[in-house]
Amino acid sequence: MTRFLKFFLRCLLRLLYRVEVTGMEHYHQAGNRVLIVANHTSLLDGILLFAWLPDDLRFAINTQVATRPRFKPFLYFADLYTMDPTNPLSVKSMVRFLQEDRKAVIFPEGRITTTGSLMKVYEGPGLIADRAGATVLPVAIEGAQYTAMGYLGERIRFPRIRMQVLAPEKLEIDPSIQGHERRKAAATCMQDLMYKVSYACFDYEKTVFDAILQSAGLFGGNRVVLEDFKREPFTYRQLLMRAFILGGVLRKDTQPGEHVGVLMPNVAGGVVVYLSMLYLERIPAMLNYSTGLQVLLKACETASIRTVYTSRQFIENADLQELAQGLEQRVNLVYLEDLRDRIGVTDKLLGLVRSRFPRACYRPTAKPGDPATILFTSGSEGVPKGVVLSHRNLLANFAQARSCIGFKPSDVFFNCLPLFHSFGLNIGCVLPLLGGCRIFLYTTPLHYRVIPELLYQTDASILFATNTFLKGYARHAHPYDFKSLKYVLAGAEKLQDDTRKLWMEKFGIRILEGYGATECSPVVSVNTPINNKAGSVGKLLPGMQAYLAPVPGIEHGGRLVVNGPNVMSGYLLHGSDGSIHAPRTERGEGWYDTGDIAAIDADGYIQLLGRAKRFAKIGGEMISLTAVEELAVAVWPDCNHAAISLPDERKGEKIILLSEQEGADRKAFQEKARELGYGELYIPREVVHMREIPVLGTGKTDYVSLMDKLQDENG
Repeated sequence: MTRFLKFFLRCLLRLLYRVEVTGMEHYHQAGNRVLIVANHTSLLDGILLFAWLPDDLRFAINTQVATRPRFKPFLYFADLYTMDPTNPLSVKSMVRFLQEDRKAVIFPEGRITTTGSLMKVYEGPGLIADRAGATVLPVAIEGAQYTAMGYLGERIRFPRIRMQVLAPEKLEIDPSIQGHERRKAAATCMQDLMYKVSYACFDYEKTVFDAILQSAGLFGGNRVVLEDFKREPFTYRQLLMRAFILGGVLRKDTQPGEHVGVLMPNVAGGVVVYLSMLYLERIPAMLNYSTGLQVLLKACETASIRTVYTSRQFIENADLQELAQGLEQRVNLVYLEDLRDRIGVTDKLLGLVRSRFPRACYRPTAKPGDPATILFTSGSEGVPKGVVLSHRNLLANFAQARSCIGFKPSDVFFNCLPLFHSFGLNIGCVLPLLGGCRIFLYTTPLHYRVIPELLYQTDASILFATNTFLKGYARHAHPYDFKSLKYVLAGAEKLQDDTRKLWMEKFGIRILEGYGATECSPVVSVNTPINNKAGSVGKLLPGMQAYLAPVPGIEHGGRLVVNGPNVMSGYLLHGSDGSIHAPRTERGEGWYDTGDIAAIDADGYIQLLGRAKRFAKIGGEMISLTAVEELAVAVWPDCNHAAISLPDERKGEKIILLSEQEGADRKAFQEKARELGYGELYIPREVVHMREIPVLGTGKTDYVSLMDKLQDENG
């Protein structure tokens, strides 16, 4: 009877949800004493596991769930064990069961996800696996959260469900750890394993455009996913139709695989151009219009860009006529407004048809490892390099971020970071498009009075920004402007304690600090509501590895070197032959040296100490210029500051502090440093007032311009 029920359920579930099951070979590799763990997406999860996993398994389910009437029929066929995750007797009973060389299924979260990502993982499952000496077999379930049995509040009629059985693992815990600490270590191991499960739910072996088409099919073509400052909403279908229509014109001007420049602001048109490039399998190179003509020309030379698409209205509104004239001397500068006359009735009809049947009309020839996007390093300390990101890089980072930060299709992303910035493009645009979320694009992050009001009006729930911008918004915002914000994530520069404190006291919002790099698509680590440690940038994302390379003069910490599927294909270097230079360290290809000095504690949290280039060597000691800037903030919290190092005949280097604070002097800095316990080497040789510290469009301090400006002011 049980075998017939399993067969019937498999047929029914395949018919309704087109269930796809992979990795069953791992089930047979796991052995006899096995604890099967799965992410808890819906009330269907147990039925899916019962229907496809062989053998008569014991299912450990929450006591409250077992009492629900809809589970009564299931009780007659499955071996259910009602378990209270807070009851030690429940744990002991399950340990004894597994020690008899048997298999059991448990959901470590204990409850169905309501966030779209991993929920709290209880200590019990990790303790059971450790004490029983059982092999842990992870199972990833994706798609069931969108059914009527899920708790996301998102109902999709019969979504496709994927179930993937992952490779079996043993919880590796130091034998010397005992008692409460071992219980804690087992829980941490199980939690890390569940993050891997959540990460494995998304298949990133495809092209970005194909993934966006799949999301449009899943969430529906009529779902509104984009809006800009003009307040005109765009659905998936409207975006795709415009991308297909524009693609029909761009196809005639460019070649497959060509690097094509995109010089656009944060408007819907910029997203359409980007999607058109992905559709045509051209490689969009996102150009930073705030760097000036010479840097922009070098970027075009680096990426061998012959054609750049922009908007005449944007050039006029941003007063970039001189920049446009300079670009026209070297590249073919095409204005989108001039393309309207080239779009005929046939193009529009084809665009309409393709938007109705996008999957049938898109036949990608690009591979997941092929280039998808070119971004450029900020150039805050030198000439920008072209960063080549593959389709796999971008989609893997989406899977990694989604597994840690819970966002749902009902969320609204407020994106004011420019599209030429990795956070603005990949996290503020591509990620929500893949997740079915709504994006509100705003043209600049510098409007400190306007943005809080827009956050209030749009009911934005997720905001990405830098410390500089977050501090500016907080100063000008009404205490109720950020009522709808669920997550505020800070990156690109160090989050200062006064900014963190201001947001908590004024708005009751905890800022989650993360860390990323353009070369890593961009997120490397992030604090989450589950794993958070103030002063750190969180733990590594699932699928990533890291080590600290020794740095002379720094005892506690080293250069952070990372590896993972989100690490770039490589650099395009100015003056080279156009080949892609893959990242490499002494450990081989694929390892990327971030250039940041960091420390990693016993719990896996990363603390950034500063850029390798942002250290001064004074009297043989390595002094962090970032720490000097943080000290300056403690002395004068309402102004921006920048520390630089210059050659010094006596001590090798000397520190100069530039401050916007009028009347800033070395004495006040010295008193604060002593109060906080900093040594004399952290006290700058000079404190110089500067009316305005130059910043890049991303919010980072522009140290190149700063040095030029300092030299000009000093004659």
